[in-house]
Amino acid sequence: LGKCLLSPIVLAAYAYNRSLSELGPGGRSEGEPGLLCQLFAFLMAFFGLAPTLLLLAMALECWLSLGHPYFYRRHLTRRLGATLGPAAGGLCALFCALPLLGFGVPMQYCPGTWCFIRMAGGGPRQLGFPVLYASLMGLLVLAIGACNVSSMRHLYGMARRQPPRGTPAVGPTVPHMEELDHLVLLGLMTVLFTICSLPLIIRAYMGAFAADFNENADLSALRFLSVNSIVDPWVFIIFRTSVFRMFIRRVCRKLNSRKASLKGPGPGGDSQFCPPGW
Repeated sequence: LGKCLLSPIVLAAYAYNRSLSELGPGGRSEGEPGLLCQLFAFLMAFFGLAPTLLLLAMALECWLSLGHPYFYRRHLTRRLGATLGPAAGGLCALFCALPLLGFGVPMQYCPGTWCFIRMAGGGPRQLGFPVLYASLMGLLVLAIGACNVSSMRHLYGMARRQPPRGTPAVGPTVPHMEELDHLVLLGLMTVLFTICSLPLIIRAYMGAFAADFNENADLSALRFLSVNSIVDPWVFIIFRTSVFRMFIRRVCRKLNSRKASLKGPGPGGDSQFCPPGW
């Protein structure tokens, strides 16, 4: 939804060779960015924060379902899950609308096709919002990382407890590779999300407390934030395929055989480098 709303505005600016402030109606006062630029800044802030809040809800659900299944079964219902999305969107919309009310200043970035909140220069009223926004993003990133690391630990433990191949199954069992697929995918998406979110957080603090006004660095941070939503689907598509599973199996077989050859015959010679199922 964010890409569908923001991309046409950028493409129109390039097509008409005009900045966002020139495309839409002017601001209420001289020197204020146009209404289209203010709308773009609001959408950028909203679609940077709202998906992060939804990611936290998903990470919490994953952590609770793996680590506390009885609590998850008893207290988390479909009705609660259905209300989380609209509630998160409404809270983020109210928070990101603060610059439109005077707490924070929308700013147009070179080459005139980007608008976001001003992250350097000005007084506490202008820089209070980006610091608050960056702090909230930082807390969400830390919480998501903690939940995902705990979930990966539970997945790894589940994979280690899988019976070796050839052992007769008692009752329905989970496929060997399923937990490990989720573990690798969750780890990659956590690292990608953290790398894409940190530059904006760092730039907001540097602009507010170190008075580092660098428009190019701010623009690079915004681009990093946009890359996450572009690359995430590709990571999910690529690392959920059977080709990737086959690659992981081959790597772990080579690691196991190398470790066995280094150890030689003995009590620990048949120990597995990777858990059963890899």
